[in-house]
Amino acid sequence: MSTPRTLTTTALNRITLDRQLLLRRSELSPLAAVEHLAGLQAQSANAPYLGLAARLARFTVADLTALLYGRQAVRASVLRGTLHLVAAADYRWLRPLMQPVLARGRQASFGRVTAGVDLEELAAAGRELLAGRVLTRPQLGRLLAERWPGVPADALGWSAQSMLQLVHVPPQGTWGRGGATPFALADEWLGGPVEPACPEDGAGASGSVAAGPPVERLVHRYLAAFGPAAVMDVQAWSGLTRLREVVARMDLRVYRDENGREVFDLPDAPPPPDPDTPAPARFLPEFDNLMVAYADRTRIMTDEHRRRVCVGSMVAPTVLVDGTVHGTWKLTADRLVVQPFVPLTARAETELSQEADRLLTLTGARDLEFLPPA
Repeated sequence: MSTPRTLTTTALNRITLDRQLLLRRSELSPLAAVEHLAGLQAQSANAPYLGLAARLARFTVADLTALLYGRQAVRASVLRGTLHLVAAADYRWLRPLMQPVLARGRQASFGRVTAGVDLEELAAAGRELLAGRVLTRPQLGRLLAERWPGVPADALGWSAQSMLQLVHVPPQGTWGRGGATPFALADEWLGGPVEPACPEDGAGASGSVAAGPPVERLVHRYLAAFGPAAVMDVQAWSGLTRLREVVARMDLRVYRDENGREVFDLPDAPPPPDPDTPAPARFLPEFDNLMVAYADRTRIMTDEHRRRVCVGSMVAPTVLVDGTVHGTWKLTADRLVVQPFVPLTARAETELSQEADRLLTLTGARDLEFLPPA
């Protein structure tokens, strides 16, 4: 048996940028891009807009808003049990697959205070309350508390959300519209049933995954969007566990990274870009999936920079220079402020200034400021 080829960190970086549509802007439509990327994190309402603006040659705020109102894309708790924007077609199979992740999170956060609640009865009551209308989580929780008066309303609302197949409906969650987002039953909003979670295709209560095409579909979509990766990387991105046996039975190419880890890729993956290909400067939004899609993130940032980008449950907006994280950015009033982690070359500042023009136009900010490295 031949020894797997080693992919350098730089090679992995360029492949990843290429798959993430960050090596050059793509001509894909916004919906096709959302599908290719296997969704975008949407904990911040503006983040999916900014993520697509960094990746697509032609993109407007109206493009993505139209997909949400047109029900071609939805915001919902899926990967890792966190809020993502995904294509409606993907939600139909992805949401049932993520049920064990959501159940595990619910149990960890609210298992003790809901110990006396029959969860099937709670789910049925929540579905009855949501039938034909939309409710925010606080509204749903308060209504459920009328039936379970001794249980905190927020625990009931979160529990119902984790057990029911729900989507977050516009206008909340569109550009500039944050706040409490109303839920709707997914089958009502999408006009058809969501795929059921089959025991032979899904996951057990522990979050482990048994055999089944949906799980393999998940791995395939991940590799197509994020490039060669180890099993632990796929698990970090999805929230599922015990994927090693799933990966083992798939027809995948096997490589090693510079640390000797096995990394896997699709057998029909596109030719990798030259590792010397220049990578353009980019501004990525908070919670961008690229920052959290791997257990080992050294292909995109150093461990030191990771500690500054990923703080607790927050993931800061990042600046990419030559394909790796070089700092963070934020909007303050009408100013775009860049905080470098390391000194920037004159060329890097020029590239970032040019790229910032797109962000300034999109956000309505007027000025760009570079802070001293910190």
